Amino acid sequence: MIVAFDLPVSSKLQRREATQFRKYLLSDGYKMIQFSFYARPTVTYSRMQTHLRRLKFNLPPEGSVRSIYVTQAQWERSYIIHGSPAEEIESERMPRQLEIW
Repeated sequence: MIVAFDLPVSSKLQRREATQFRKYLLSDGYKMIQFSFYARPTVTYSRMQTHLRRLKFNLPPEGSVRSIYVTQAQWERSYIIHGSPAEEIESERMPRQLEIW
């Protein structure tokens, strides 16, 4: 499950809410891929629904949050490109939790 977001950070309160949201994601097992892009393994679609409900409960009052469900095969076919000149590296392996199931 991927969560991408764009949250306002103009005021001190907005920055605090954005920070609390990021901390929530980390505490719920998400891994930061980029500053506003987090991923979490979910074994089944029903587990994804559970985490989606949790996500909705913890949303900040402002901003845009998008959640996308991807399969392990889709994740493993992703491309990571760094620097200039562009250098492609392998995508991260899924955490061991998925390999158990």
